[in-house]
Amino acid sequence: EIEADIRVENTDFYGYYTVKSGDTLSKIAKHYFGNANKYMDIYNINTDILKNPDLIRVGQKLKLPNRQG
Repeated sequence: EIEADIRVENTDFYGYYTVKSGDTLSKIAKHYFGNANKYMDIYNINTDILKNPDLIRVGQKLKLPNRQG
């Protein structure tokens, strides 16, 4: 008999991305989702630290939404 204690704490996002020089939300979206237009998905899950989707800073740690979502 196999027993497992599995806990999913947050399914809204699958990881983090640290902003590098030259990054934009569109570039990050293109890299992770294959579609630059998904930049608002990244913005929307990070409104606690981002006030404007056009203003991101090097070193910011952004949550990345699930690709399925």
